Amino acid sequence: MIKAVLFDLDGTLIDTAPDMGGALNNLMIEEGLEPLPLESTRPYVSQGGLVLTRMGFAGRVAEAEIEPLRQRFLQHYRAIVADESKLFDGFEVILNELESRGIPWGIVTNKPEWLTHPLLEQLGLAQRVGVVIGGDTVEQRKPHPLPLQVAAEKLGVECENCIYIGDDERDIVAGKAANMKTLVAAYGYIEESTSINEWNADGLIDQPADLMRHPLLVKL
Repeated sequence: MIKAVLFDLDGTLIDTAPDMGGALNNLMIEEGLEPLPLESTRPYVSQGGLVLTRMGFAGRVAEAEIEPLRQRFLQHYRAIVADESKLFDGFEVILNELESRGIPWGIVTNKPEWLTHPLLEQLGLAQRVGVVIGGDTVEQRKPHPLPLQVAAEKLGVECENCIYIGDDERDIVAGKAANMKTLVAAYGYIEESTSINEWNADGLIDQPADLMRHPLLVKL
């Protein structure tokens, strides 16, 4: 029986693509380059700042220059971390329902804490979330199961009684390795060419509103 619900952050619970893409564009403009349209960066947001930085500067700089650019990208992102980011449509109702039923929910993300906590604060979620595990909270990051195992422990719930929802294959790998049920957020930041059925999750949801109707959660 599911006793807790854990979410990935970017592309699953919160639509952060406008601010992540905006931060990359601010950096590119600073470097005298043309900004990229959101539709080109959106599918890669869940893969993090390194992938976005490489995307923006591919063929323009040597690999040795990518890391300093990534650090500048992160600073640009911190400055606008919640300017346009918001819960995906339908999640306010879902979170309210979970809370009304006494079902704890949490976040397990590879985004570092110094970016995660300000985002949650500005969106009014910091006082509601039961646990937050960032990419630097413990010594391992997804796809390692440790962040999920620690999240379950902090919620006081066994892993087999948790469900983890994410929009990247590493989310499903981590969830399965932690002995949790897993769902793919198919509405998230996923490249069109990706075969999400090959991730072997326990199911998928095409939109947030489908979550509480899924067989894994319908009996909550």
